[in-house]
This record gives sequence, structure tokens and C-alpha cells, in this order.
Amino acid sequence: MYDQIMKSQYSFEGLKVTAFESRRANEIEKLILYHGGVPRVAPSMREVPLSESSEAFKFAKELLAGNFDMVILMTGVGTRALVKAVAEKYAVNDFIKALRKTTIVARGPKPVAALREMKLKVDIVVPEPNTWRDIVATLENEADIKGKKVAVQEYGISNKEFISALRKKGAKVTKVPIYKWALPEDIGPLKDAIKSIVLAKEDIALFTSSQQIYHLFEVASKMGSKKKLMGGLKKTVIGSIGPTTSETLHRFGLSADYEPDSPKMGNLIREIARIGPTLVNKKRTANKNGVSTSNWRKVDMIWSKGSHKKRKEITRNSVFMKACRLEKTDYTPVWLMRQAGRYMREYRDIRSKMTFLELCKTPELAAEVTLSAVDRLDVDAAIIFADILLIVEPLGVGLEFSKGEGPRIKRPVRSGKAVDRIKDFDPESLQHVYDALKITRRALDPNKALIGFAGAPFTVASYMIEGGGSRNYENTKGLMYKDPGAWHVMMEKLTLATTTYLNNQIDAGADVVQLFDSWVGCLSRDDYKEFVLPHMKELVSKIEKETPVIHFGTGTGALLDMIKESGSQVLGLDWRVDLAKAWRQIGYDTAVQGNLDPVVLFSTHMEIRKRAKKILDKAKGRPGYIFNLGHGILPKTPVDNVLALVDFVHEYTQK
Repeated sequence: MYDQIMKSQYSFEGLKVTAFESRRANEIEKLILYHGGVPRVAPSMREVPLSESSEAFKFAKELLAGNFDMVILMTGVGTRALVKAVAEKYAVNDFIKALRKTTIVARGPKPVAALREMKLKVDIVVPEPNTWRDIVATLENEADIKGKKVAVQEYGISNKEFISALRKKGAKVTKVPIYKWALPEDIGPLKDAIKSIVLAKEDIALFTSSQQIYHLFEVASKMGSKKKLMGGLKKTVIGSIGPTTSETLHRFGLSADYEPDSPKMGNLIREIARIGPTLVNKKRTANKNGVSTSNWRKVDMIWSKGSHKKRKEITRNSVFMKACRLEKTDYTPVWLMRQAGRYMREYRDIRSKMTFLELCKTPELAAEVTLSAVDRLDVDAAIIFADILLIVEPLGVGLEFSKGEGPRIKRPVRSGKAVDRIKDFDPESLQHVYDALKITRRALDPNKALIGFAGAPFTVASYMIEGGGSRNYENTKGLMYKDPGAWHVMMEKLTLATTTYLNNQIDAGADVVQLFDSWVGCLSRDDYKEFVLPHMKELVSKIEKETPVIHFGTGTGALLDMIKESGSQVLGLDWRVDLAKAWRQIGYDTAVQGNLDPVVLFSTHMEIRKRAKKILDKAKGRPGYIFNLGHGILPKTPVDNVLALVDFVHEYTQK
């Protein structure tokens, strides 16, 4: 059954797909057909061996003399071509022996396979996505190249940035060109593809190497159609196999609409087939609404120029919002806590340029990260990129995020006097969060809900008192028990601040708000009832009436009936509770969200499907169920496993 689900899910649905692959043209055509597309394959280049092998001979001579410390092999084809060229003048066995005495670096699996044919072991394999930057980063971690003689097997054209980066690290670099790229002998199919794109007759264009882009525009220029080609690509979804190809698109004033996490042709076809119809609709809608789609960002999207009221109505009737209101839906909605996080390459790329707090406080980038997760996963709701502790900064206790250690409160609150010193919350201090919400809501598909959030008062208070993470919450419970008056004053201050903060998020565009009470599971029922529940009732009662509140905590199995008393419309369940029993205990008049163990996403697709099915079956198709994890996605989670989960939930529950 699941194979049928996946085949229907990963479908181009008859879209016209142009690919510029050459060597694997037949393979890419078959893949497009298999995934329900109408293929046009226009080979854009051919490999031409260099007529003179002088550079290869020169390299071989120095290698045989023991003059190289490291050899970097960039491609499988180039590795084999190098050996073939050297064999014209030198004994292959001697060449292989000399290679074995150097440090061999392979850019990904293809050079590894070529070397295996020669019974050569690779010393360093560069991980995906195998860009030149990944090579440099890998060498920084695994080898000292300062003062070392390094040979680089080049392919096509020389990568000046890569060579420059190696030399800046102190390497003495020798370039070893093996072959060059040329246009195909018959460029007729390439011309026909250009004409079709210009006339907006193609839905998707796929690029599997940078050189394809150079040749495409070279031919378009000769046809006098370069400007028209750019115009056609504004209405055509562009798929890029990886970062290097995406960078080349950028040089031509274009951006990739989709790039798989792993730079393999099969992944590109499969993943873009998965959401191809959605991407085509999005790009053409943007173009119709006056968005420049040549080199655009997620935040540039405009879905509708209609009234704000009309957009709100579409969102109100979305599958996610209906589930929050216990209404019947066509399928089970799904979103995932921490869906915009370190497991996603797009997030890591942005985070590499700034600190976590800087990202949180830069509205356009926080919105971009939020939207990237929705586009990649095709979930039913976005959750704004922020942090539950942003609210503590304006309260005057100080906040910093230490690498590898998480958040730290600079001035912990551990006495009645310290509670009195907590500043009144100034809602304008978190304007960057509201701005990020406004940008996200404008650029987000109206059929998808936008979730705002805050930390629940108990969890935020615990951070402020402990100064960071804690196992036993000695300081928190100590203040609670020794000075209940100070505790309640602190909770009142946080309740007021959180209420104001969330209502401002709603005004800025949040359709739903979630309260994260990550640490409240450490309390007994009596303590929860006395020290937390009154404040949660107050908080939820003051949230904008038309806005659903999701209340999530971990380790709260013994507290669920009391948490319901707060008045939240949706209760989030962690993975420690049985969904069927918990919902029965809570009552079917309250929606529930959850609750797959996040660690399951490290297993196989089959195991993920099996466990997700078990949870979905426990929900029994009742109105008011939202699929989620029992906590946030973990940093090293494979993206492909997340995609498989989202697709299974949608397809398995489709009415």
C-alpha cells in the first residue's frame, strides 16, 4: 500500500519538465516519466579530452618523483581520464603506487568508486553536498595543508575560487586539467528547449551542473534570445542539483526554486516531483502579482492582492484551523515542532553567518527561515522562528546563548528582592518578532496557518531562576516552597507579559498561538494546582478570543486533565503518553496534537510509517487531531525522513 502512496505523492502530475543533462540523458528522461512528468531532454554539453596531455604528464612525472603531498580528485570521470592520459607515457602500476604514497582526497562517492577499481584507498572523503567549500572545510578539520604540495584534478573549467582558497590556506597548488566542456555537436534540441521556455510552455527546468547554465545562455545569446529566456524562466520553476549549480544560477540573476538536501540526480527528480505542482502554482501566482521571480527570496512572495479580510477567511477555513476548532477535515493536518532548525541546510547556511540571537532579531531572515521549512516540508502550518526566552531580555535579567551550552541567564532571580527588580514588560522591545510575523504572513500561502508562540510562565520562570538548564529545579522549587508570595508575584508578572506578547503576535498576523511549558512536568499535581494553574487560566482567558491556543508540555501525562482546565483549545502530547488513552482522559471536546517520538525519525522509512500509522489509527479520524512530534526535531535528523513522515500522514489520512 505504501509504495502506491509514494508513487502518487511523488508525481509531476503531467507537468512539462525540461532537463539539460547530457551523459545521463536517457536516465533522467526515464526518471521524469516514472514520476509522471512530460520530459524534454536537451543535452547541453559534451566532454572533450584535451588534445595535449602535457599537464597530465607533468603531474605524473612529479608524482612519481614523490613531489606531491596530496592529490584532490574532483570527479569519477576525471579520475579515470587522468589514469588513461598518464598511461600513454608511464606505467599505470607505478602511477598507482605513487598515488598510494600521497594523501588522496575524493570529492564525494564517484572518485571513490573510480579509485576502488584501481584498488586504491581514499584517505579523506568530502561529505555532501561536495562543494569546493566543503572540500576546504573538510581539509581544515582533517589535514594541515600549509606548505604542502597539492594537486587538483580539474574538470571542465578551472574553479578559481577553490584554487584561491587552498592557496590562502598555505597550499602550493598545481592544477591538473584533464578535459574541457564543449557544446553538443547538435544544438538543435537545446535551441528548441530555449524557444519552449521563452513561450512559457515548460513548467520546470532542471539543472544538474553549472556548465549547463553557461551553455544554455551561450546558445540563447547566439539566438538573440537571452533577454526572452530570462523572461521565460521567471514563469518556470528552476530545480538545481546542489549549491555550486545554485551559485551559478545566482551569477546569471536567477535563483533555484528547489535544491535537494543531497546533490544526486535521483533526489532532485523525486523531491521536485513531490511538490512540483505547488511550486509551479506559487511561481506563476507571484509573477501574476508583480513579484520579480528572477532572483527572489521566500519573503518576496505575494499570494494575493485581494483584501486582508478575504485572506483571513481562506486561512480560517484551512485544514489546520478547522482541526483546532474540532471541525471535520479532508485529511489530518501536520506540522512539526522545531521544523525550522539545524537539521535543515537552509537554516545552517544562514546561521553560519550570524549568531542565534542575531537571526532571531533580523525579521526578514527569521521569516525566510520560517518559510523555507514550510516550502521544503509542505506542512500545513508555519511556526515563526524565535525563542521562548526572547521575552526575558526586556525583563532585565540578561540573556545570552553560548555555543554548545544553550541559553544562559546573566542575573538569575532567586529571591523576593530579585523578583521585585524584574522590569515591567515593554511590548515594543520585541517588535522584531512582530515584524517577522507580518512578513511571514504576507508571504505564506493563505491555506497554511501561522503559529506564534511563547514560553509558558512556569518554564520561563524556571529558566530565570535556575540561570539555564536544570535537572531537579532546586532553585525554582526552593523559591516556590520558601517564598510562595514572591513566586506568585513573579508568575503574575510573567503572565501579564506573556499575554501582552501573544496578543501583539496575533495583531501582527499569527493565526494560532502555542504555549511551550517544556519543564512543567517536573511538578506534582498538588504543586501544579497551587503554583501554576491559576496563572495559566488567567493567561489563556486574556488571549484574543478568536485565536486558538495550543498548550504543550513534556512529561505532563499526570497533569493533562488539569492542564485542560486552563481553557486551551488544543493540548499537545509528548511521546510518553498513549494518544488514545490521553484523549479519552482529556475528553473529545478538546483538540489534541502529537505525538511521535522525535528519535523515530532516525530510523527507516518503513519504521517511521509503521509508528506514524499506529498513532493515526489511535486518533480514529476524529475531528480535532493534529499530527506532530512529541517534542522538537533533533539537529541531526535526516531531511528525507521528515519528508517521508509528512507525506505519509497526508496520504494515509486523505478522505
